[in-house]
Amino acid sequence: MKRVPASFVPPIAIDYHTKTPMYRQLYDWFRRVITDGQMRPGQRVPSTRSLAAELKISRIPVLNAYEQLLAEGYLETFIGAGTCVARSIPDDALSAQASKARKGLQEIVEKMGPRRISRRGAALTHVPTQSWLDNLGAFRVSLPALDHFPIRVWSKLVARHSRKPTRGIMAYGNAMGQLSLREAIADYLGAVRAVRCEASQILVTTGSQQGLQISAQVLLDPNDPVWMEEPGYPGARQAFMTALAHLVPVPVDHQGMNIAEMIRRGHTARAVYITPSHQYPLGMTMSATRRMLLLNWAVRTGAWIIEDDYDSEYRFGSRPIASLQGLDTDGRVIYVGTFSKVMFPALRLGYVVVPKDLVSAFSAARDAADIFSSTLYQAVLTDFIREGHFARHIRRMRMLYMERRRALVKAIQTQMADMIEVIGAEAGMHLVALLPPGTNDVAVSRKAAQKGVSAMPLSICYSKPPTRGGLILGYGGANAHQIHDGIRKLRMSVQGQIA
Repeated sequence: MKRVPASFVPPIAIDYHTKTPMYRQLYDWFRRVITDGQMRPGQRVPSTRSLAAELKISRIPVLNAYEQLLAEGYLETFIGAGTCVARSIPDDALSAQASKARKGLQEIVEKMGPRRISRRGAALTHVPTQSWLDNLGAFRVSLPALDHFPIRVWSKLVARHSRKPTRGIMAYGNAMGQLSLREAIADYLGAVRAVRCEASQILVTTGSQQGLQISAQVLLDPNDPVWMEEPGYPGARQAFMTALAHLVPVPVDHQGMNIAEMIRRGHTARAVYITPSHQYPLGMTMSATRRMLLLNWAVRTGAWIIEDDYDSEYRFGSRPIASLQGLDTDGRVIYVGTFSKVMFPALRLGYVVVPKDLVSAFSAARDAADIFSSTLYQAVLTDFIREGHFARHIRRMRMLYMERRRALVKAIQTQMADMIEVIGAEAGMHLVALLPPGTNDVAVSRKAAQKGVSAMPLSICYSKPPTRGGLILGYGGANAHQIHDGIRKLRMSVQGQIA
């Protein structure tokens, strides 16, 4: 069993006025915390010298207590590792009180029923178990090609800033983010996405999910109606649920969200969440007519538009589509983006472009959430962008993902053409495969997960069960072999549900 290397001094309280010998107090304390599970098997205990010094007592009672614990099997010694909690505690040493404490909570819940939590917490518990997230191969959605990331370049930049970090990197950071990174992001968005913004409008976040959560906290009150694409991004639904918003599903067609139908019916909304450049998950692009209709409607009604531009860098048949925010002249659009898909997910850096009059509110909300993002990674990413590595990486990945998409489509046509139908524009890092009518896509997803394949069920993107299920298949993080093998296993998974 792996031993815990650290030997922190435990919070032992010595009573100097009791008649109980000091060694016995130490013995009783260690025995109790070991049998109660507060100290884990293999965990290292302080040396007798350091413990005695910390407690300001003689070393003799500490030695006596350790000897007794060693003799009774609670502690054991390892060459070169010192004294540790025994890897196996005698059965008769288990504390009846500890066992009772472990069962106490379960008995309370069984007798009194589920304990009360907030409406936000209760809503989040209804999210189904996401078994398709257990695998990192084919066809994990939103996973980039990590094996093609320029790790040597990135490592050198990290070393550059880590070797002699400035006070700014080691101290508290600005809630809005480091100015140098915000300037780099503003330049990038203006050139590539036609976003109208200044560095002062950029809020650096830990990813698009935090951007959505902050947007919901700042813009929405409980029961405010929010229009959501149907189907749409589940993460956005969760973010707005935490704000207790009233979610209104709006169907999408080949032109994107059907705004005209909602206006015709007289429906109102406080905010609209939309993925206009590459609709999630179906992949269509919102038409220019609907974009202008949405912007004009937002100005008339005072509604907010939250634009999630999650993977617009990757279009294979044409140039990237300009952002909706770039068409907005009235400051109604909150633009959310992330580096997780173009860099790597563990980077945990994203951004929100905030209208100027909302900057102070968004900054305060970010400060209340977790104050600021990693200053080290912000500094490294700034150099990564400024020195041209970011642009080169995107160009390389665009070609790679185009090849992987073709490989996935070919594998489906070869092995599963009689089972699934591929939909979605030639863009992004995933496609949608519709299953035969009546097939339970969640059951297929769970079966595939058991075979080591990640296939996200399309139905979780709907507020109500869809007429036809499907699978969302990511190809960014899967090579040709993984794609071919993944489709083979997926075919077996689908066969098991339609047989």
